[in-house]
Amino acid sequence: MIKLSIIISVYNKERHLKATLESVINQSYKNFEIVVVNDGSTDNSLNVLHQIKDPRIRIFNQSNLGASAARNRGIKEAKTDYIALLDGDDIWLSDYLQQMVEMIKSHSNANVFACAIANTYTKKTVPVSYNFEDSEIIKIRDYFKSSLNSYTLLTSSSTIFKKEIIDTVGWYDTSIKSGQDTDMWIRIGMHYQVVFLNKVLVHYRYINDSLSNTSFNPNTKPKYDKYNIEEALNTDLKAFVDRNRYSLAILSRLNGYKTTYYFYKKAIDLKNLPLGKRILLHCSPWLLKTLLKIKSLKGQKLYYMPLKDK
Repeated sequence: MIKLSIIISVYNKERHLKATLESVINQSYKNFEIVVVNDGSTDNSLNVLHQIKDPRIRIFNQSNLGASAARNRGIKEAKTDYIALLDGDDIWLSDYLQQMVEMIKSHSNANVFACAIANTYTKKTVPVSYNFEDSEIIKIRDYFKSSLNSYTLLTSSSTIFKKEIIDTVGWYDTSIKSGQDTDMWIRIGMHYQVVFLNKVLVHYRYINDSLSNTSFNPNTKPKYDKYNIEEALNTDLKAFVDRNRYSLAILSRLNGYKTTYYFYKKAIDLKNLPLGKRILLHCSPWLLKTLLKIKSLKGQKLYYMPLKDK
């Protein structure tokens, strides 16, 4: 049987952690270990962890070094060949691991696996939109093509990969405090295709005070300047990264970071942006803020981040 190491990085998740762990313990597939890295939580998270009794759980404590360092620690401590990522506030449906393991067995030569997710808000759960034109349930997909103009194909709660790919793609970048997942997915996408199960098996909890929703300093986010050679050879990679650069350029413009605004703006090939976003990219800060208020009132987004890191 395939055994997996479930890596859960935790920082101040006491309100949601018990439900998250129970969604793992109650999986129909049982052959796994749970590696929890408590990244210097200042709330009651550690006590919640110790209240849950299961011999498969191993807890590691460290000072607050950030999500990248926590995930790296968890992967290093893993005792199996397969890494299953899970955020400390998301939920797996009970047959998530069973269906993912079946997919892994049927694609034994593949290295990266993922499934569809739904966003869970306070009063509703909404499946995210993907840009797939075909109706196949399982398909091997290019990460950049499949994540362009839609939700990211990989997330930190719906991705399983062979531990050995770290030798090729490298570890999580500890210099990135918010957006580290996107940086990792880019490196994975440059080397591996994704076996994707187009079925919702994971509920992503949308938390208002999560890192992605409260971090407005672009200097803590990826620079997207490590892939210039690869971007010149892969138009889909270039288009994907440019969409991320656009989001960070707008974020910089809105929050008064002139240097980073021009840094991201200069690197974008405008052909990779729709006309509306090209116009917004050149708008003054006051106009952007006005448009943002209008969009917010209509429940729309002025700019998007393909992935929300917690």
